[in-house]
Amino acid sequence: MSTASADPGELPHEFDHHHSDVSGGWLRAATFGAMDGLVSNTALVAGVGGAGVAPHNVVLAGVAGLVAGAFSMALGEYTSVATQNEQLDAEVRVEKRALRKHPEAELAELTDMFAQMGMSRETATAAAQEVHGDPERALEIHVTQELGLDPSEKPSPYVAAGSSFLMFSLGAIFPLLPYLLGFSSLTAGLIVGGIGLLLAGGVASRFTSQPTIPAAIRQLLLGAIAIGATYLVGALIGIGIPG
Repeated sequence: MSTASADPGELPHEFDHHHSDVSGGWLRAATFGAMDGLVSNTALVAGVGGAGVAPHNVVLAGVAGLVAGAFSMALGEYTSVATQNEQLDAEVRVEKRALRKHPEAELAELTDMFAQMGMSRETATAAAQEVHGDPERALEIHVTQELGLDPSEKPSPYVAAGSSFLMFSLGAIFPLLPYLLGFSSLTAGLIVGGIGLLLAGGVASRFTSQPTIPAAIRQLLLGAIAIGATYLVGALIGIGIPG
């Protein structure tokens, strides 16, 4: 009977499992970007096409939606991540000032946090004193414990913006593919958009270890609600506008 063993350079228990990045950087931005691109542009194509306009106008609206949405998502992600990082930097400065002005109170606070994690009072006191022996380490531990965020692992706003822009564009192009290939069919565009939703839901499930088929179907059904509602609005407006 064979058992797995770690390589000399690996940390204990690191060889048999790993954790995904859940810090909210590129993966979140890419996932939301792709989903938003698929849903919003497929719905846009459905709404414009449902109004009975010419295929050329459907393509024009879809391309405009792709460009506007991609830039909007990218700028939104950049602002969101940059603002979060700036807020974290501000909190680090607050904690650094507290450690400088009230070291004993901060030591007692960290001791209490360690005790609440399950350490005995003696162990918690010894651990807190050891941590406070290194001011930089003490700052990092206090911020991580109190805010639940590691100041040394901030997501990049540029990576988030770039991921969002690229993936939104990729998702938004799906419902336009039949038109760009010469097919003037709204039905074909909606079918391709639906296939994109299934693929996006399935791919996203691989990152979260969820069953692929239910995740894909769920994404298709959620997208269908938005697409169907937008098509209905477009059809009603098309009826009400004189030809």
